[in-house]
Amino acid sequence: MRDWLSPAIMADMNASVPVLTIDGPSGSGKGTVSRLVAARLGWHYLDSGALYRAVGIAAGWSDIDLSDASALVRCAFDTDIAFRDDGSGELRVIVNGTDATDELRTETAGAAASAIAAIPEVRAALKERQRAFRRPPGLVADGRDMGTVIFPDAPYKVFLTASAEERAERRYKQLKEKGVSVTMDGLLREILARDARDASRAVAPLRPASDAVLIDTTGLPVEAVVARVLDLVSRPTA
Repeated sequence: MRDWLSPAIMADMNASVPVLTIDGPSGSGKGTVSRLVAARLGWHYLDSGALYRAVGIAAGWSDIDLSDASALVRCAFDTDIAFRDDGSGELRVIVNGTDATDELRTETAGAAASAIAAIPEVRAALKERQRAFRRPPGLVADGRDMGTVIFPDAPYKVFLTASAEERAERRYKQLKEKGVSVTMDGLLREILARDARDASRAVAPLRPASDAVLIDTTGLPVEAVVARVLDLVSRPTA
């Protein structure tokens, strides 16, 4: 491994590696679809949202105010974040040596990630770290600005969406299965509020890339969405 090379240099060296970006709002299914597509293709996988959530968690552990941009930038540079497959297909996220996977999935972590993602300096600090995931044979990148900001040259781009009500229902089922006490009304309000924040932020607002394929996953089974995405990747690029 060329660990002595900077993320920027490694990104330049791997510029010809194919990338599939899958963007979309919370609950659109992009995480599940991205992991399945990456596994089918045998490509690497980047969960960009986990990076922001990890920084948010690390900031919380250090009692950093989420409005303190300079402290958050230092946290983004200093936080050690690693992804590990636990052998069952589950991706574990290790933050500063601690398995923070379960904490990353909480609504608190999601709200922190959304808040710090709106800070331009934090986004800049994490940009090259994300681009360094581009390694042979290919990368599936899941997020909100993968196709517009991080990998604008990606040959394959997808934007998933779904109704706010369906996204709230999906999240409700996930959390209830984990024994978390939530209400549909509360989740729907949180999703609508996050959509508004993500779409209106000054830096990298949530929107489809101009060359992205839009897929509305409302009412669609996961396998149907995966099949459509794989079909896109199988087509020759211009």
